Amino acid sequence: MVSYLEFEKPVAALDARISELRATAAEGDLDISADIARLERKSADLLESTYKALTPWQKTQVARHPQRPHFVDYVEKVFTDFVPLGGDRLYGEDQAIVGGFATLGTRRVMLIGHEKGNDTASRIKHNFGMGKPEGYRKAIRLMELAGRFGLPVVTLVDTSGAFPGVEAEERGQAEAIARSTEACLALPVPMVAVIVGEGGSGGAVALASAERVLMLEHAVYSVISPEGCASILWRTAERAADAAEAMKVTAQDLLGLKVIDRIVSEPVGGAHRNPDAASKALAKVLGEELDALAKLDPKKIILRREERFLAIGAE
Repeated sequence: MVSYLEFEKPVAALDARISELRATAAEGDLDISADIARLERKSADLLESTYKALTPWQKTQVARHPQRPHFVDYVEKVFTDFVPLGGDRLYGEDQAIVGGFATLGTRRVMLIGHEKGNDTASRIKHNFGMGKPEGYRKAIRLMELAGRFGLPVVTLVDTSGAFPGVEAEERGQAEAIARSTEACLALPVPMVAVIVGEGGSGGAVALASAERVLMLEHAVYSVISPEGCASILWRTAERAADAAEAMKVTAQDLLGLKVIDRIVSEPVGGAHRNPDAASKALAKVLGEELDALAKLDPKKIILRREERFLAIGAE
């Protein structure tokens, strides 16, 4: 059962009424199928019109929806033959950043991404998708491995940001993020990054410095969370909606600013309402992007990546 967000309350009310009518029809001999069908059409139309006019803050809420597909869901629905590789060979294993060999269609890839978890236990296990230094150093190790074997790299980014704890800083969080970003930029193989939920701060950039950066339709990508920005600018997180508007966090805004290269469509009502359809769309787009990049030689790939990021913000 889908959890409704605050702005979806009118849709929730209609769906609750539909459920009541179905229960009534099941208990008696009344034929109210026409009424149910009419309300179902009304609910679908309302959901579609609502999602066509989402504000940046509402998109942020969708990107954070607890039922939104995460890394493990896309591994199951988009990729096959996933072989996880753990550890950074320096300190330990970080469950917030997961990676390993995988197959997309007929193409073998190195797949890396953030995993937030989907219930209390798994969210604690994966630290809510907030990577620690050992996670980013593991990503570096896997990218270097991909370069050695000539495998394209695919990253699925979904994090509110890197873990801000004292222990992470003690183990060199900033250095690990910088090195991971550097490793992305220096890769001699094709790299495609996809923001599938939240793309927060350096924790996202460290896995998203690719020559092709994509975003799901209702994902968000920003240097800081709207609440964090509002707390700095206005000394209150209550103005998060204003901050989200000002920061241009949506896929549509960032495509216009040329920060990203392509938007991947989501099912009506968001990826959490139809993970299978969302996964199918992502698989199709990833295949197209990797096929196009496969035609480029390594030097051209690195130059293209460099030019892409140098062009951001240029007049």
